[in-house]
Amino acid sequence: MLYYFFEYLNETLNVPGTGVFQYITFRSALAVMLSLLISTIYGKKIINFLRNQQVGETVRELGLAGQTQKAGTPTMGGLIIIISTLIPVILLARLDNIYIVLLIVTSLWMGTIGFIDDYIKIFKKDKQGLKGVFKVIGQVGLGLIVGAVLYFDPGVTVRDVSNLKSININQTENVIYQSPIEEKSMVTTIPFTKNNELDYADLLAWTGEGYRDLAWLIFIPIVIFIITAVSNGANLTDGIDGLAAGTSAISVLALGIFTFVSGNIIFSNYLNIMYIPNSGEMTVYIAAFVGSLVGFLWYNSYPAQVFMGDTGSLTIGGIIAVLAISVRKELLLPLLCGIFLMENLSVIMQVSYFKYTRKRYGEGRRIFLMSPLHHHYQKKGYHESKIVTRFWIVGILLAILSIVTLKLR
Repeated sequence: MLYYFFEYLNETLNVPGTGVFQYITFRSALAVMLSLLISTIYGKKIINFLRNQQVGETVRELGLAGQTQKAGTPTMGGLIIIISTLIPVILLARLDNIYIVLLIVTSLWMGTIGFIDDYIKIFKKDKQGLKGVFKVIGQVGLGLIVGAVLYFDPGVTVRDVSNLKSININQTENVIYQSPIEEKSMVTTIPFTKNNELDYADLLAWTGEGYRDLAWLIFIPIVIFIITAVSNGANLTDGIDGLAAGTSAISVLALGIFTFVSGNIIFSNYLNIMYIPNSGEMTVYIAAFVGSLVGFLWYNSYPAQVFMGDTGSLTIGGIIAVLAISVRKELLLPLLCGIFLMENLSVIMQVSYFKYTRKRYGEGRRIFLMSPLHHHYQKKGYHESKIVTRFWIVGILLAILSIVTLKLR
């Protein structure tokens, strides 16, 4: 909203200084500061409101140290993240940008699913919450929307900048003079490979002539799978104070670098990567999202004053998935979101091995002391603050390695 107001002041009234709002970097800086202020200042009021409404966490007895002390801690704190993200985005981002629209829809869609799940757990006293099948239906529904929009919307395009040339002016300024060709394409990035692009349509080449028109049969199911997997991974990671919010902030910050360089023709040309028109606007959303996550950590770090609940964790996972898909870095998610992957795999391995040994030996056996993985380390006697800090360090290393893939091929 403010973007259009200042655009009017600049282009129509020629008010000095208002042109600064056209710069993504300026609006991103404002977004991160505003979201941080909202989440820290008004976050406390939201926590007090949740406490007054008796929206407290019901803790199951799992034999973990310090677990019983967390009973009654306000949950649904994901509302803080959603509100403090969307307000700066609505004020500062271009709302006619298809990527921003998709991210807003994702925030509200996944936030609603998580809210319903938390509501059932708290007010209906049903510890299972929303039935798993309905969660999956919701995630699949979002995947269908995101996949269809990214595939069919004419505003979602890429440009090949591999053959661009530039002129050096006064040894300080490079001007690109050969305009790249904009095209509709389902090309994505394959990390750590020399020719690091994959066209999903090529996977159907065996079907014969006209196979490119059927690329959606591959692309949309992949989008559904990624959104479901990442959102569930974030949900499983949200098990101890500050873990999900901290690791997510690190991953989202790395995605912010990808969106900024992919949406900038100069940087895309320099790094010889895919240029995605209009994708740079997602940097404003990412800045607001990172600010809200860091602000939420103010209250969620050990000992937590609020939990994000499924309202927050499902939303975080959905947003990360849509960001990665939009910037054509979805195949990098197993590395970038390695923490989520390890948490997911630990549960899958634990359950599968338990069922297998119970069927074969008559008694179920376990690989880990407890899953997800962070609970395994709790069972080993590590304090949850130490576990969280070490997971953050691993997350930072994975984020750096992901960013390095811009040039490491």
